[in-house]
Amino acid sequence: MSYLESAETQLAEIELLTSMFPTRDELEITDQLALAELRAFAEGSADRPPPSRPRFLIKHKLDSLDVVLSCAYPCEYPSVLPEITVRCSGLSRAQQTQLHADLNAYLTENCQGEVCVLSAVDWVKDNVQLFVNRSASAAPAPKKESASPRPQQMFSRLWIYSHHIYNKTKRKNILEWSKELGLSGFSMPGKPGIVCVEGSQSACEEFWSRVKVLTWKKIVIRHREDIPLDHQGEDSRSVESTDSLRKFTGFEEAMFDPHGNRGNHMDLGQLYHFLNEKGCCDVFQIYFGIEGR
Repeated sequence: MSYLESAETQLAEIELLTSMFPTRDELEITDQLALAELRAFAEGSADRPPPSRPRFLIKHKLDSLDVVLSCAYPCEYPSVLPEITVRCSGLSRAQQTQLHADLNAYLTENCQGEVCVLSAVDWVKDNVQLFVNRSASAAPAPKKESASPRPQQMFSRLWIYSHHIYNKTKRKNILEWSKELGLSGFSMPGKPGIVCVEGSQSACEEFWSRVKVLTWKKIVIRHREDIPLDHQGEDSRSVESTDSLRKFTGFEEAMFDPHGNRGNHMDLGQLYHFLNEKGCCDVFQIYFGIEGR
């Protein structure tokens, strides 16, 4: 890709981001001169590539967390990855280092050669809470004269979205891992691919850690639900006694009238009715941005 093509692609992405995050509280261009020089080169009113490229901040408030992505374009972007730093007051330095490593691994595997700032934003939104939870669970328990209380257990439900799920080995892994980890839910192969798993938080996170390292065009946790388990006397409620929290019985691969040239598209209306029967139709809008019918 030539310098001109790179500049045109970068400018197009910035204009898209500006339309999606229209206020300064959401998107802040920190080097307006660099943006003006990039625009002049991309539109043909400057003969030489600009000496510097724009830097900008994308700001989000996720629950009680203030998350800021600091982004900068190398001259060769999108042929190379952008420089992205994530700041979150809820994370320790070690947790932020691990988050950056996982984010870069995700972008390298899924977005090399493509514009990817929005993919990075989505990944951070879907995963930052996992790092906060790990940070909290890793904090040393306060010393007490009596025995330390048991850490509170959580029941989790992860709603995972993939660009597509075709590969037979991946589909087999999803079924086998969910059974091995005692998770209920379902997977919908095709394009897009959807997976829901529910059970103990540790089992759900183990499932996600296995699935996300497989080769995907795109895979993210689109939504998650974490439900604290109450303590009852000496013993907290075990996962085996939380069947009332489960939306699904067992784990299945669900097909909804496959169609299309390759038979890889599902009837999303049937998917909506399936979710509605399970009492979780609200997630349809989270997945697809529209209300189901």
